[in-house]
Amino acid sequence: MDAPLLLDPVRLLCGPGKPARSGAVLIEADVLTAFDDDARARAAALGVAATAAPLQLVAPCLVDPHSVLPSPFSGHGETLVSLLSCAAASGYGQIALLPRGITWRDRPDCLKGFHDSSTSDVKVHLWAGFSRGGEGKELTPHADLLEHGAIGLADDDALVSLPLLERGLLLGEMGSAPVLVAPRDEELQGDGLMRDGVETLRSGWPGDPLSSETQPLSALLALHQRHPNRQLRLMNLSTAAAVEQLKTCTTTPLSSVSWWHLVADRSQLPCCDSGLRVRPSLGGDSDRTTLIEAVLERTITAVAVHAIPLDAEDMLLPIDQRQPGLSGHHLVLPVLWEALVSQRGWPVETLWEALSFGPSELIEQPPEQLEIGSRRWLLFDPNHCWTVQKNDVSGPRAVNLPWIGDAIKGRVMACGLSR
Repeated sequence: MDAPLLLDPVRLLCGPGKPARSGAVLIEADVLTAFDDDARARAAALGVAATAAPLQLVAPCLVDPHSVLPSPFSGHGETLVSLLSCAAASGYGQIALLPRGITWRDRPDCLKGFHDSSTSDVKVHLWAGFSRGGEGKELTPHADLLEHGAIGLADDDALVSLPLLERGLLLGEMGSAPVLVAPRDEELQGDGLMRDGVETLRSGWPGDPLSSETQPLSALLALHQRHPNRQLRLMNLSTAAAVEQLKTCTTTPLSSVSWWHLVADRSQLPCCDSGLRVRPSLGGDSDRTTLIEAVLERTITAVAVHAIPLDAEDMLLPIDQRQPGLSGHHLVLPVLWEALVSQRGWPVETLWEALSFGPSELIEQPPEQLEIGSRRWLLFDPNHCWTVQKNDVSGPRAVNLPWIGDAIKGRVMACGLSR
């Protein structure tokens, strides 16, 4: 955005605890330079006419508290450069990456290069491995990893060995840094592709029992109570039963849910749809609606993208043989705006709490906010219609996207971080 732009009127959401309002903003060379009367006066001095955008929104950047990037620096698939380009075009100003990769990020030297290989202003945060190779058998050097820049500790999207997890919490090398754990028992899940239910039986796919989430969650909540000085965080809650378990806690740990589990369930998708191949497994309509209410009530802290990139070769495999996961940072805000703001009447502030301020809290970073002199802003048009396509200039290099060929309403039109 080279030429100065005065948006007046436009909707403004400046930061946490501040209501959305109508106002004016001046943007010069992607930098916010003035608001309201100051913006109008400076624009007049520059000879810049106002562009009316009363239904569009200027707001702080979004935050993704956990995604996966297996090959950040090489290969024909998603790389750090391509991911950050997609993130910026999608309005994301921060991404935290889980330690899974071709080289598991479980040693201090494995954390190098993430801040040197890209000119992007999107902030990259690294979760370091809690256990060696994510195998749940041996602890990593927690203190060293945190000293070398990790924001916290995690393994993958399944439960860490409970004895090892408790041992690590007792040793306490992580201090007050967050420990992110997924309540998913791989042995209980087995080959389950969808959460047990009528639709699962009809599809012929193996079912994933509810207990694969509720049993490990019970154990994790007990650990949370036994170790109140540690910052245990829960990743990717996916069932109504899990929400009910959270509500029984005296002190509720911070937690996340994947955006996909708020907009899709097993009753909505054809039996071979790639959107079914995710972890944790998709549940039914009651799970989805309960998760939405939990985010609204802040029982669940944050909505994550949890992107897991797959390339065209990966997608040639049958659905039950390929790696689970979806990509699509550029879909999250448009789809959740339509589902939650347009259809359910959520306030804009509540959506930003879920997609920006809550995720910042989960990863213990300062909240994003609009500030003079900053490029950390996005412009969203909830009425702009477009079609989801592979190789979209604002999309990822990964091809495991939902709704390819379908029309979507709402789009991030600009972001100060996008170049």
